[in-house]
Amino acid sequence: MKRTNKKKMAKEIWFYARVLILIVILLFPFIVMLSISLKDTAETIGYPPTIIPHTWTLEHFVDIFNANIFPFLRYFKNSLYIAVITSVVAVLMGILGGYALSRLKFRGKSGISELFFLVYMFSGILLIVPLFKMLSAIGLSNSREAVIICMIVQTMPTAIYMTRSYFDTIPLELEEAGRVDGLSRMGIIFRIVVPLSISGIISVFVYAFMIAWNDVLFASIFIDSPDLMTIPIGLNSLFNTPDYIWGRMMAASLVTSLPVVIMYGFSQHLIRSGSTDGGVKG
Repeated sequence: MKRTNKKKMAKEIWFYARVLILIVILLFPFIVMLSISLKDTAETIGYPPTIIPHTWTLEHFVDIFNANIFPFLRYFKNSLYIAVITSVVAVLMGILGGYALSRLKFRGKSGISELFFLVYMFSGILLIVPLFKMLSAIGLSNSREAVIICMIVQTMPTAIYMTRSYFDTIPLELEEAGRVDGLSRMGIIFRIVVPLSISGIISVFVYAFMIAWNDVLFASIFIDSPDLMTIPIGLNSLFNTPDYIWGRMMAASLVTSLPVVIMYGFSQHLIRSGSTDGGVKG
């Protein structure tokens, strides 16, 4: 009995040790970024390198909020504008498109479902030329709206596919009960189907937000004005300056990642609460 308990304890210790090692490996780049952002320039380029700064400073974080050095707030506003609108549109189109593919019967339904996967056979680079020609023709070059349209094109197939997968798990009897109560088709979608699929809806929103927030390709093609630049493009320009400062770049990168991290944590809380509170809303 004692030998069995020892073996069980040894397995548990080995399991948690492996988990700890994996966590350290995954977090190590962020630890290095945080360390460099809190060092002065002399220590950053000094040898031997250190993880724990000898001299702690917040100078680099102050610099990135100085508009004369790095207009972070302007870039942040542009990125947030693009990411939020992309996410909202992707969610709405995902709900309507996913419901149509999940519940409605029409000719060519299976073919349309397969076409969504066809989009991902082509990289974003192949879409740049036709999208640029079309958007320039309607006067949307050098605008945030052009990037939003490109992001919607990129995220909509996955959004529809994800919402359809969640809608397929909802019993049809609930919708029939809603019809008996006098609900219209849109009422059934937004009062029955969506509340029961809230975890999937949140996942779609977070997915679209992250794709739009981190976009570099389309933003670099469609935006020329410094006033419209997004954070990834601004970071790229910061990295390409001849007198770049590592601490400043790491500080900007860390602050840029915070909205995604916060949104992920908040979405997990909503998903947990949604999984227990979901139901038919009367």
